[in-house]
Amino acid sequence: MAHRGFTGRGAPENSLAAFGAAVDLGFSYVETDVHATSDGVLLAFHDDKLDRVTDSSGEIAALPWSTVRAAKIAGTQEIPTLDAVLESWPELRVNIDCKSAGAVAPLADAIERHAAHDRVCVASFSDKRRRAVLRRLTRPVATSGGQSVITRFVLGMRALDGVDCVQVPQAAGPLPVVTARMVRRAHTDGTQVHVWTVDEADDMHRLLDLGVDGLITDRADTLKSVLQQRGQWD
Repeated sequence: MAHRGFTGRGAPENSLAAFGAAVDLGFSYVETDVHATSDGVLLAFHDDKLDRVTDSSGEIAALPWSTVRAAKIAGTQEIPTLDAVLESWPELRVNIDCKSAGAVAPLADAIERHAAHDRVCVASFSDKRRRAVLRRLTRPVATSGGQSVITRFVLGMRALDGVDCVQVPQAAGPLPVVTARMVRRAHTDGTQVHVWTVDEADDMHRLLDLGVDGLITDRADTLKSVLQQRGQWD
């Protein structure tokens, strides 16, 4: 899964150019994040502020779309709306991290508007936020467990229920998160394991050998090569 698109050839993260670069590599899954402007326009954008990756500044939730749309990612690329991403590649599957409470209703509306239920996975660190999106939908969508669900599962406190996947880092500090036992437990619960953000080929091979179902990467080109070597690129 191409994390914020593919930036390895110069396209800035979460730009239409980056998503297009991932598609051109042959990827059918990308990851993005969403925030809403003060007037409810939903953006494919990671940060809650414009400052880090654009030539502008300010908190997205406090600014109208008429102001935000003037900002350029890396000084060159427009910030895409989620509508633009879904419209540009109608077959593309999109993992969407709902980053704020203000994005809940616009995200549900966008999924409904594009009838994208079968090609999105709704994720959020907040299980409350994730469930709020689901309640607004007329049809089920794939979902990833939030922080509380994942923590209780990793610590062995509960089985996974009501989510299609867990998306986790390889480790939390010195402690490994993704182990053969953890993957087996998730699969026993009927849940996929996706690991982020994995950019080194050796790590990709090791995790695939453990049986994980998905890798989220900034190096989509490396992941493609690894999958080709393993005969798993389709």
